[in-house]
Amino acid sequence: MRLLVIGKFGTEVSQACKIATDKGAKIINAENIEQGLQKLLSGDGVEAVLIDVEQDIARFVIETMREHITTPIIAYGINADSKKAALSIKAGAQEYLPLPPEEELIAAILESISDEKLEMISSSEVMKKVVELAEKVSPSDASVLITGESGTGKEVMARYIHSKSNRKNEKFVSVNCAAIPENLLESELFGHEKGAFTGALNRRIGKFEESSNGTLLLDEISEMDLRLQAKLLRALQEKEIDRVGGSTPVKVNLRILATSNRDLKKEVKEGRFREDLYFRLNVIQLQLPPLRERRDDIKAFAAYFSGKFAEQNSLAKPKIADDAMRALEAYEWQGNVRELENTMHRAVLLSNKGVIDKNCLMLEGIENSNENTNGSELKTLVGRTVSDVEKELILNTLGSVSGNRSKAATILGISLRTLHNKLKEYEASQQVA
Repeated sequence: MRLLVIGKFGTEVSQACKIATDKGAKIINAENIEQGLQKLLSGDGVEAVLIDVEQDIARFVIETMREHITTPIIAYGINADSKKAALSIKAGAQEYLPLPPEEELIAAILESISDEKLEMISSSEVMKKVVELAEKVSPSDASVLITGESGTGKEVMARYIHSKSNRKNEKFVSVNCAAIPENLLESELFGHEKGAFTGALNRRIGKFEESSNGTLLLDEISEMDLRLQAKLLRALQEKEIDRVGGSTPVKVNLRILATSNRDLKKEVKEGRFREDLYFRLNVIQLQLPPLRERRDDIKAFAAYFSGKFAEQNSLAKPKIADDAMRALEAYEWQGNVRELENTMHRAVLLSNKGVIDKNCLMLEGIENSNENTNGSELKTLVGRTVSDVEKELILNTLGSVSGNRSKAATILGISLRTLHNKLKEYEASQQVA
């Protein structure tokens, strides 16, 4: 991971950077937001920004939005200042990192941002065959089209292919063709020159140049407009691109991977996707099966995700009770692996004394044995200790914001360090139990 640190290096910042570097991050420094913006536009492949709370975070966020940059932003400051943490989150930062740094907290933040889940779980025979084919084609530079329903892990497979390729030490860059407006996607892919259009205040390097020598993933490519498909085809054939507003072609050297949750053959027949581009991308096709067709993998996924989210939230890895596992294996999983991942995240936060039972899953259509049948919330509180209710409140709040500790701390009205200490207490109590 490439981290851009905006601010002057002091002792505490240097300590945080050393911890991040030890965990595999590469540090890029900028003294102010102007320099930081230039670094983001230069195509250095920055994956996250650490910015000092003394910088104008709100202005920096506005500038990145203007340039359509979506890199995660983490504010940092000396000590756990809850007021500054709240202001930085309000300004647009996703997390607040108090300094001096805690190694576990930095590791959790880096993991939540990187999202590089390269675990290819393949206990089922159908998935084993897909992984075997992926490993065979990974060392080549052949284009690979990865298809499957939403939530089956297409981007995870793309990252896995890159990690096994001859370009594994180079950049992996992903662009979601469905998430970027049509009129901006061309600039996102090919870059633009200063003044190329209204709002183009600086030259910007596009994803093709940014991923040069590495791998570019075109996620959900079926959503791309036909006009842009033609320009993409030329870029793939000629191995050069034209920046928007540019006059000189730019040579690129990269591998292309693409994903789609639609049937591209059908899209071609109905005139929504170019046939020549389809054949250019579909040198190798990997069809990922839905989770309901690979039920042998559910148990392994559940164990993996429960361990992952327990570690992220500073909790001991919980045991999955038999009734919970039976419910998981019987469920239809219309949202596939992504739905299972979210379910296990919630279950970890709701687990009791280190055990995930069926009640923790909260799956639609599966009854919970301890539901409050009369609907009275008061009865659920009477007889419980303050610390027990506090724990449930903290964990439920964390779950409601997908584990974002800064947001949870702001909602709860406590500092991030206090929240971190509470989670450590819960982990210790589970270990004693």
